[in-house]
Amino acid sequence: MRLPVPENVPAAEDLGRVHFVGAGGAGLSAIARVMAQRGLPVTGSDDQDTPFLPALREVGVGLHHGYAAEHLGDADTVVVTTAAREDNPEVLEARRRGLLLLPRSAGLESVLRGRRLLAVAGTHGKTTTTSLLTVAMLEAGADPSYTVGGVLSATGRNADHGSGGDFVAEADESDGAFLVYHPYAALVTNVESDHLDQWGTEEAYAAAFDEFADRVDPEGFLVACVDNAGAARLAERQRAQGRRVVAVGEHPDAEVRATDLVLEGTTSAFTVVDRGVELGRVVLAIPGRHYVVDALAALTVGLRLGHPFDALARGLASFTGTQRRMEPKGEAGGVRVYDSYAHHPVEIAADLEAARAVAGTGRLLVVFQPHLVSRTRLLGAAMGEALGAGDEVVVLDVYLAREDADPAVTGALVADAVPLPSDHVHFEPDHGAAVAAVVAAARPGDLVLTLGAGDVTRLGPQVLARLGEDAR
Repeated sequence: MRLPVPENVPAAEDLGRVHFVGAGGAGLSAIARVMAQRGLPVTGSDDQDTPFLPALREVGVGLHHGYAAEHLGDADTVVVTTAAREDNPEVLEARRRGLLLLPRSAGLESVLRGRRLLAVAGTHGKTTTTSLLTVAMLEAGADPSYTVGGVLSATGRNADHGSGGDFVAEADESDGAFLVYHPYAALVTNVESDHLDQWGTEEAYAAAFDEFADRVDPEGFLVACVDNAGAARLAERQRAQGRRVVAVGEHPDAEVRATDLVLEGTTSAFTVVDRGVELGRVVLAIPGRHYVVDALAALTVGLRLGHPFDALARGLASFTGTQRRMEPKGEAGGVRVYDSYAHHPVEIAADLEAARAVAGTGRLLVVFQPHLVSRTRLLGAAMGEALGAGDEVVVLDVYLAREDADPAVTGALVADAVPLPSDHVHFEPDHGAAVAAVVAAARPGDLVLTLGAGDVTRLGPQVLARLGEDAR
């Protein structure tokens, strides 16, 4: 559901009693938690039991399972997830009563009032980079408020109201939400082609990032990861307009560079060089070259805000991950199982590269679930190509999310494009059969990676349980 953003979004304190339709989602749950921590009256509904709901209950948010008109109670404002259907009974009731209806972006904008916004955007890596910036700022003593699109392992939550003046927020481009905010500092990890169901063309998608960067405070700055061609072009255009831009990455032209990378097992280490001056070494407890760049960008924001390198580096070193981002789920029968959120070809390739390093001499077995019919139609072949970095691949059917099924667009489009021998690639719509296929193929020393933005995350524990039974 697409709701218009009011021309003047009220501050959270002026919204009265707020009800969230889709409170269990990553975005809405974060906003609801911050509002509740500020002492505002908050309720919510969801038809799914998600990992974000316990953090809402602990701050007193009244939650309902399922959607019904009476759940609105005496709400004054209703914040609605983009996944809501037009016939959602709570939305219909809010319209009947003439209540203020806000999309997620406006809900977040309401809690940003009065804070200095540090916004993290990009096609990939937003959640991890927002999390890295948050832990770095916390270690530096800034105590920012934050909203993240995943559960931060360091706190066990995806949001908190902090005592400091900064607000670290993930800025989502998928539905244009990031064009509502007014950052002091913006960080762009990369600009690839995605969400063309919303933007129509690659050119329009890229132009949206320029519009986002145009909204940065004239006194503030843009950090761009210039190893990525799209972000490098954005940096060039913004610099030409007089914007203060800090280029980061391994690229020799980067102002802040990562050098002497060592990627070993589940760790990554690199040296930070800022305008030719070596600042020191950063060691991460997460694997993968792409996480190095994410961490470097987060560090750079902290540095340009005046925080000391050593404190920021300690914060980054303490980061143990975000749920569903190369998250270790356990080990059974000598087989390790990881779970990750990657659903775009570039993300898939990056996570498989990291998983390969973690697997060492073992094989890499991947269970992948395509996300969205529209994305699979456009990028299914590229997804399959990226999955070719695995040794055994099981592809599930498309996770529909907010779209209707299309019989011409299934997981078979992805499986057929995987460049592995046919006996190493399986299209398996049935989740139980997919688990059985992985368990049958796995042997001690292997690594199983469940991959995708849908409910594929549920399969990892099932694989572990089956492997444990077989080991007995």
